Amino acid sequence: MSELRIALVAEGLTDFIVIEAALKAILPEPFILTLLQPEATRPDLGGGWGGVLKWCREFQSRGAATLESDPTLARFDVFIIHLDADVAGKSYADLAVTARADWGHLPCQRECPPPDNTVEALRAVLCSWLGNVQPTHTTVLCMPAQSTEAWLAAGVYPDNATLLADVECSANMESRLGSLPKRTRIKKSGREYRIHARTLATNWASVRNICSQADVFHCSVLDAIQRVD
Repeated sequence: MSELRIALVAEGLTDFIVIEAALKAILPEPFILTLLQPEATRPDLGGGWGGVLKWCREFQSRGAATLESDPTLARFDVFIIHLDADVAGKSYADLAVTARADWGHLPCQRECPPPDNTVEALRAVLCSWLGNVQPTHTTVLCMPAQSTEAWLAAGVYPDNATLLADVECSANMESRLGSLPKRTRIKKSGREYRIHARTLATNWASVRNICSQADVFHCSVLDAIQRVD
């Protein structure tokens, strides 16, 4: 059987590293993970959640009914679209763009805990960017609450109760990781995140236990690969 081909649309490189580590823990067989966004040859799309929005707009403009039916994406088996849940607190004005009538409203943040209500609201917004295309069984929406830094913190320091307080509702996990004592702190950079990626993968069961959205992602990925032709 050939290696599973996974396409990832993400906010940034550090998110790619965290999601790749999670996939290594979830999937029993080797896979090929391709980062579609951000993409070095398409600087016009930019990064962050604005880059994800632009990528979705481009997909919508091609008129495909699903990601799987888009001929430009035909070589992939599974699709993952990532947005941190903290995007629910953003506004289109933050990107200096005018919201289209068919886009879901931002901000759409809900009371947390629990994080689920915010994630569901943001999921609807993301689907609106795709042209209200509903994800099929081989498309996974990855929405860490409130960011992938929550998964990183839970994977590297699963026993640090202070660090992990309200971990899925805290908007400052990046700052918390960067403010740890010098020998343990994690600054937001590709190099730093790669150093800890294996630990995150090894401790993935703890991440799932601590972060509900990690468990949702885990189950969604397993469901998706079972439905690959």
